[in-house]
Formats: sequence, structure tokens, C-alpha cells
Amino acid sequence: MIKFMLAVATAAALGGGGVMAVEADHHAHDVMLAYDQTAQYHPERIVVGIDLSRSNPLIDDPDFAAKVASRVGDKIRGLGFASEVHVRTFGNYDATSNNFHYDVQLSVRNRPEIVAGEVEKLISGTPQLVAQGKWRGQGHTNILAFMDNVSNSLGCSGMPTTVVLASDGIEDSEYAHLENPGSHLPAPDGTPFAHCAELQILGLGVGAGSPSETVRLRGEWARWSHAAGFTRFQGLNDW
Repeated sequence: MIKFMLAVATAAALGGGGVMAVEADHHAHDVMLAYDQTAQYHPERIVVGIDLSRSNPLIDDPDFAAKVASRVGDKIRGLGFASEVHVRTFGNYDATSNNFHYDVQLSVRNRPEIVAGEVEKLISGTPQLVAQGKWRGQGHTNILAFMDNVSNSLGCSGMPTTVVLASDGIEDSEYAHLENPGSHLPAPDGTPFAHCAELQILGLGVGAGSPSETVRLRGEWARWSHAAGFTRFQGLNDW
């Protein structure tokens, strides 16, 4: 059932349908295994944030979008049953710009390889969605605000959690303007991601055309992520 719902969501986005939000039912008929059986699968949680800001090459470079999609898909394929996959978009900070959401728990009915393939289609199709106006290229990059929403709505409790941002990592908000060399990320308020496994940024500095800029951005996000509580940070310009 959930496989069908994600396929419908992806088809609606790529084909022009009006529904841009799908939420899976985690607790009804979807979970086929008892608790003592699912525990052995070491479930994980992955949260995927798709940056729709205009500075991010993901929104208009199909080859790069496909590359990011493939890496995210490989991550999902490696998850076991009872793991969670959550997909969101971000950019502007308002209630209407980013209304796409998808949440699923992997099971015998929602196998990792099927969910991975559909999420790949969604990410690789981002340039098409933006070009057709179904997703809107946005004027700001509110990564920190997105992360705040993630910590409050999903968090890291219950299972190892990885947050993957398909983003250039160039925060452009009231918090910081990282396109300016003298700008820095503010310290997080406490440790909202305490015990989270990892923060990944795929596409860090892409579009800036500067290796030194990528290094600077990596340093900013590494410091922020460790202060926020993530165990590991990985910021990739290319791979």
C-alpha cells in the first residue's frame, strides 16, 4: 500500500497532479512483524531534505540531481525493515512554499529497494518539477530553520538517525549569509540533535566553483553539527 502511495506522490509531482503531500500510516496494516522480530533488524531513521533555493544546482542540473539521487537511494537500500524514511523540501521560511512530505516505515510491503527507487525518481526529477512550476525555486536558504523543524517533529529518539541534505550548504537567512566570507553559522541552541548518528550535506559548495569555499563551508557545518549533537558530519562537494 505504501509503495503505491509513494508511486502516486511521485507520479503526481512529475505528471502535474495537485497532491504534493503523502503521509504513510506507520501503525495500521503496514507493519507485518512483531516487536521481538523487528528488533533484530537494527532499524534506522533517515531524513532527506531537498533544498529548493535558487542557489542550489540541484534544481536545474539534471546530471547532478541524478548523482545525488543515486547516493540517497543507495543509503535507503541499505536500511533494514522497521527503518523510517522521511522526505521534505525546504528553502523559504513560510508555511506554503514547502508542503511536500513523505513518511514511510520499511517492511515486507514497503521493501527498501522499492522505496529507494521511488525516492531516487523524486530527487532526480527535481529539475523537471522546478522547470514545470510544480515545485518553486526559492529565494532564501533556511537550512537552520529546516533543521529546527526536523529536531522538533522527528528528532533522534528510538533509533540511529541520519539527516541528509541535498543542498549547497550556503545558509541565506536571518541567521547567516554564508555566501559572504565573513559570515558564520550561529551556535545551536543547546544540543537539539543529541545522539543523532550523522549529518550529511550532498553538494556542499557546488556552484560556487571554489575549492577553498567548499573547505570553509565544510568547517562551518562541521562545527555546527558537532555542537548540535551529531556524532558525525560529512560534507561532500563531489564523490
